[in-house]
Amino acid sequence: MTTHKDGVKRDITDMAMGGLAAMFATIFTNPIEVVKTRLQLQGELVSKGKHAVYYKNVPHGLYVIARTEGVIALQSGLPAMLGFQFFLNTFRLGVYRICERRGLITNSDGHTSLVCGALAAGFGGGMGSIAGTPFFLVKTRLQAQASKTIAVGHQHQHSGTWNALTHIFHREGVKGLFRGVGPQIPRGAVGSSSQMVSFAYAKEWLKDHNLCKSPLLLSFMGANLGGIVMTLCLNPFDVMATRLSNQPVDAQNRGTLYKGMGDCFIKILKSEGAGAFYKGIEANYMRLGPHTVLLLVCWDQLKILEEYIR
Repeated sequence: MTTHKDGVKRDITDMAMGGLAAMFATIFTNPIEVVKTRLQLQGELVSKGKHAVYYKNVPHGLYVIARTEGVIALQSGLPAMLGFQFFLNTFRLGVYRICERRGLITNSDGHTSLVCGALAAGFGGGMGSIAGTPFFLVKTRLQAQASKTIAVGHQHQHSGTWNALTHIFHREGVKGLFRGVGPQIPRGAVGSSSQMVSFAYAKEWLKDHNLCKSPLLLSFMGANLGGIVMTLCLNPFDVMATRLSNQPVDAQNRGTLYKGMGDCFIKILKSEGAGAFYKGIEANYMRLGPHTVLLLVCWDQLKILEEYIR
């Protein structure tokens, strides 16, 4: 029987901790997200070697953006990115923590169940991705906006997060705010499952082999592995989500480049080759690696603090 302290109020606290931890991590990793977005749009539907290369890699991208548009441009779309990460991780980490606390993802020996852990993380990731789609859409468009000399992808010319949200809503309605939700669901589900399960398994393996006893170091080591696995699993969905979110629309509010997720997949494969689904993977890991570490370490510490207070 669930006690009062493990009821709805504590569930809400669990969800809020996930969202707050993600927002903290995002402040430090958003510049890499800006470069990643532009790398994924660079050479859109053009064969390799037949398009201008403005961004060679992450360090070069950071340098080019800072030199051409100013250092502040490296934080483009930050409010929208904070919103996306809050909604994504409120559900993603919140659902996982609620299931973890109730013993729904552990075996009889107390270890994390691969199947149950993946299902809980995947469900939370999918729900969070749906909730955060409007903010992902806006952050992508804002981060793609650039000086004409280094612009890639379609340029929407929004003046900020609120302006973009209201403009899209007035022109395209609620449906327009959820443009690109197709790949967002598997992106969130696959990314969350791979990250959370690898994070839990890494911590348990280190503890079982007496290789690490510090809670902070356990979180750090587990998060590093989680970042690697997550990046490899979600990058193809991330590329498609970025392309679908940034594409221009016609008078009927239909995408002019891609009809949907399936059409996007086929066109990228035919025009750019299979390697295009891993465009920006270095940037994705350089963001997800530190982001995962900051996020999960902060999340673990918040859980410890919450248990201590109780």
